[in-house]
Parts: sequence; C-alpha cells; structure tokens
Amino acid sequence: MARKVDAAYLLAPLAMELRSKGVPLKVVALGHRSGHVVMVRADSAIRDFRDLRGKVVAVPSRFATQQLIIWKLMKDAHMTWSDFQEVEMNPPDMPAALASHVIDAYATGEPFGAAAEMAGYGRVLAMTRDVWPTYFCCVLTVREEFLREHRPIVQQLVTEILAAGRWLDASMSNRFMGAEMAARPDYFNQKPELIKFVLSHPMDRVTYTELVPLPEEFDDLMKLALEAGVLKRPVFAREYVDDSLAKAALEAERRAGGPPKVDPTIRTGSGQMGGMKMDEAQMKGMGR
Repeated sequence: MARKVDAAYLLAPLAMELRSKGVPLKVVALGHRSGHVVMVRADSAIRDFRDLRGKVVAVPSRFATQQLIIWKLMKDAHMTWSDFQEVEMNPPDMPAALASHVIDAYATGEPFGAAAEMAGYGRVLAMTRDVWPTYFCCVLTVREEFLREHRPIVQQLVTEILAAGRWLDASMSNRFMGAEMAARPDYFNQKPELIKFVLSHPMDRVTYTELVPLPEEFDDLMKLALEAGVLKRPVFAREYVDDSLAKAALEAERRAGGPPKVDPTIRTGSGQMGGMKMDEAQMKGMGR
C-alpha cells in the first residue's frame, strides 16, 4: 500500500482483503501446497477435532488461512466457535505455549508444527494434505503498476519460482539441499534438521509443484472466508488473479522439454535472481 515493495508473498485472505479495499494488486503464483498442521500435546487425550470442546486453540491471526482450516474442521465436526476458545499467537511462540499447557492445540504453518513433533511433546492432529488436498496459503502478489511496466521481470520471477518448486519436488536429495539453504540465518534461521524433517515426514507434508493460481480455487477459498467471517465482502478471482504468467512458464518448459536448470549453489543477490542473471535495467526496475 505504501509502494515500498513491488512484490511480496501474502496470506491469500489478506490479499483478498486488500483487493476488496481497492489496493491494486495481482496474484501471479502460489508459494506452496499444504504445509500446515493442527498440533496437540503428545500425551493429551485429544484424538479428534471434537475433543477440542472447551479447549484453547491458537491461530496466527484471523486473516491467516489457518483460521479457515479451523473453520473447515469445526464445520465437519458440527461444532461452533463457542465450543472452544480461540486465541491469536505468533507461530514461533506456539510450541512453547503447547508444552507449558497455556494452549491445548494450535494451527500453524511449518516448521512450527514440526518443532513440537521433533521435540517429542507435540503430535499432529490434522494435516492439510489430508483434510484439504488443494489447500494453499501464501501467494505471490505484485502491484498492478509494476506488472504493467515490468512484465518481463515478473515473468522471470514466476518462471524461476515454478522451476525451483519442481526441482524441490523431484527428489529427496534436492529437498535436503534446499533445506540446507533455507535454514540459513538470512532465510528461515532454523536448524537444517528441522527443515529436513518438514520436507520428509512425509514428503508431501508440503509440496511445490502445482503453483499455478487457479481462479476457481481462489473463489472457493473466498466463499469459505466469507462463511468464517474472515472476509466481510466478496472479491472474485477475476479482479485480482492473473494466471497467465505461470501458464506461460509451464508452456515454455513444455517447449524446452523440461524446466530451466536450477543452480542451488548460487545465492540470490545483486545482479542475480535465484541463479538467473539479470541485466542492469532489470535490476533498476526491481529496486525502484
């Protein structure tokens, strides 16, 4: 809104809310599929969502897609918001709050579910890959003005994101190499073993292949967000979803006989973007 950044990953409901308020943005790619969990204490008697009646459940915020996971599980269990207490909490604080009995369950994105599971005091109650197979959360969002003026740069960014995702999902060795990079202090700043656990227990705990933003899926998510009270007014995908760049990346990949080569040894920095060099004019465009 302040025009300080041209592109960012946003929570999907937040992107919808901003668009409904007139912020000129376009969603051009997904960040991942699945990758979220509902956690309980390993020694608790909670085995089903219905067992959360009278319990305290933490979510990151009402605009987080985890709120929609809770809503969906709650509906399936024929429960209402009055059946449990919901609190907002920063995801990094959730594992400790669970271990100290401050909360009874939490819904979060990884690696904050795996942190409690690896430590031995957390247990997965539900994974999005099981209860919502097409689930997505973070979406690559671009200012409309920047997309109009610098479409080739945005296309390059989307192409690289899709290629990186397919590289990650191609093998466990790629996933472990990606985990080593993502764990660095300038990225997630987490232990590599934790990121490797997320990417391998099981391998489809989070996936990165199907990253085309499908308008019908966004409209389904919007309807659920309206039901849950996350959104106050409808905002349809045709107003803000642009799937043409992701589709163009896949078509170029098909014509080339495979995805672009990904060099995981190249770090993003001045003059480069994820291993693909950019010319001076492109760098100036991204740095406006």
